[in-house]
Amino acid sequence: MTKVQKSGIRCVAYNNQSNRLAVSRTDGTVEIYNLSANYFQEKFFPGHESRATEALCWAKGQRLFSAGLNGEIIEYDLQALTIKYAVDAFGGPIWSMAASPNASQLLVGCEDGSVKLFQITPDKIQFERNFDRQKSRILSLSWHPAGTHVAAGSIDYISVFDSKSGSAIGKMLVDRQYMGVSKRKCIIWGVAFLSDGTVISVDSAGKVQIWDSATGTLVKNHLVSNADVQSIAVSPQEDSFVVGTAEGTVFHFQLVSVTSSSSEKQWVRTKPFQHHTHDVRAVAHSPTALISGGTDTHLVIRPLMEKVEVKNYDAALRKITFPHRRLVSCAKKKQLLLFQFAHHLELWRLGSTVATGKNGDTLPLSKNADHLLHLKTKGPENIICSCISPCGGWIACSTASRFFLYRLNYEHDNISLQRVSKMPVFLRSALQILFSEDSTKLFVASNQGSLRVIRLQEGGFTHPRAFQPQSGTVQSMCLLAVSPDGNWLAASGSSAGVHVYNVKQLKLHCTVPAYNFPVTALAIAPNTNNLVIAHSDQQVFEYSIPDKQYTEWSRTVQKQGFHHLWLQRDTPITHISFHPKRPMHILLHDTYMFCLIDKSLPLPNDKTLLYNPLPPTNESDVIRRRTAHAFKISKKYKPLLFVDLLDEKTLVAVERPLDDIVAQLPPPIKKKKFGT
Repeated sequence: MTKVQKSGIRCVAYNNQSNRLAVSRTDGTVEIYNLSANYFQEKFFPGHESRATEALCWAKGQRLFSAGLNGEIIEYDLQALTIKYAVDAFGGPIWSMAASPNASQLLVGCEDGSVKLFQITPDKIQFERNFDRQKSRILSLSWHPAGTHVAAGSIDYISVFDSKSGSAIGKMLVDRQYMGVSKRKCIIWGVAFLSDGTVISVDSAGKVQIWDSATGTLVKNHLVSNADVQSIAVSPQEDSFVVGTAEGTVFHFQLVSVTSSSSEKQWVRTKPFQHHTHDVRAVAHSPTALISGGTDTHLVIRPLMEKVEVKNYDAALRKITFPHRRLVSCAKKKQLLLFQFAHHLELWRLGSTVATGKNGDTLPLSKNADHLLHLKTKGPENIICSCISPCGGWIACSTASRFFLYRLNYEHDNISLQRVSKMPVFLRSALQILFSEDSTKLFVASNQGSLRVIRLQEGGFTHPRAFQPQSGTVQSMCLLAVSPDGNWLAASGSSAGVHVYNVKQLKLHCTVPAYNFPVTALAIAPNTNNLVIAHSDQQVFEYSIPDKQYTEWSRTVQKQGFHHLWLQRDTPITHISFHPKRPMHILLHDTYMFCLIDKSLPLPNDKTLLYNPLPPTNESDVIRRRTAHAFKISKKYKPLLFVDLLDEKTLVAVERPLDDIVAQLPPPIKKKKFGT
């Protein structure tokens, strides 16, 4: 059908205090991962065509800044999930940025060779002074841990500045030699300033070089690649660092003693890792892991085994490829799927078959899937969220500054689209959109913490009504779920718990008890109005909305606990649904598995086989597996973007094979293989 493609990773920034990772992609999107919450992507800021982010850093008070080729410094509002402000640095495109060790000052390196110092005030940033201008663009920056000096990587040389006066006090010329051949220019892609005055540089000649900043001399040279070494990050203890190359290799260097009895130490290349197929544009070094990302869109987190105390799933390699939010919505009654891309939406009608077969057979299509609509949004902003109504008659989507609502009409094989005009301004920058089951209401969650309901009618809408907010809280709502009868609305915020509202009275009905881990998916069951909530630590709760308490099944689950293999899964549950005729069944999925939970059966303990990868041998084996325990898991699908029931007997699953993603990327650097 369609090919959903993520943008490559341009830069990453690790915050040691909050254990969070900020990731910027080539389309300007910025994502925040909570490494303490099972590496869940808890927040994101939509991209923009004019924002080519080149640098990302954390500063005082958990504040996040970015800078890029448009010459602006941007600060993000982590509560409202919007851009707080943008400041022009007046130095042309910005290539690098670094926060001071005490996180109170910000340095940017510009196209015109200037290094500009900004003071971070409580509300904004304020220009303080320029450092001595250099002859070429400043591609990398690093502060000395004491805050006294700054190293700046340029083309063919590294400058050392006094941070108080802004004067250049030293210069280190980099050798242009590359594999014995002199290149025209040597680009210093990254620098790192250590406490002892050592400066480490990586460059376009494939070298990692160790410098003495006091004398300006080269101490050690490591030739690690036939192509550019593009990124570097040092551990907080300064006993190891990691670099990423254009060949897709990540190298780990460690500071080790020369001899067992000697106190003298030197940097040694210890481990190469090949988890990427393309350029590794960005690396980070947490106290316990190496983090890398690049053109192939993967975010790879490799734990350092010697730093991990307990050898459980925290010690496993993680490769995050797909967003931890839904980009596909479904109109069950008309069997339509709406796919969300950065700047357009695609509407598809599912194919069908009249063939029959036995369990496990793949049946040929008698009618192929139809591409009904390609809806492009105007302007440079990325789409934040989108949704199609269950009846297939409405489509809604939002960007940072505009909200769109469309009416769809179907006549045989023809489709007509009518945009609803004069949408209220306060609906823009919606973070989540959801239609009621009968397609008569539209629920909109804004980044200011407001929840509104719009009554839909032929060709238009009634004036939006707002839900009464909880007193004293202003937070963005990231997930919504409405009950099939339309009476209840559940909303999950970016930081707090889950709130349940009475739709008719527009009032808060109850709040689910707070839990330490963020919510990844939620849904309300038909008939019972039980709210099922999935968290990033793989816990699943069931909460009775009418009774305002956890159900008996949920209490049993928490008392016994989930199977250890269930808790060790490394991708979050992104969607929950229910069988219309089987109230004891809960259907949910993550990227790599689809699961049916039968609440009428006993829970598996740690000695039970949670998942049997072998196909059943006979009919009795099928019956035995069905009745063994509550969890029925299928891993036969390729990476899943979406799974839902269309009706009692039909399930739709949207796969995104990794090979297809790689096939759409530009070709990697060709490597000469022995014997070819």
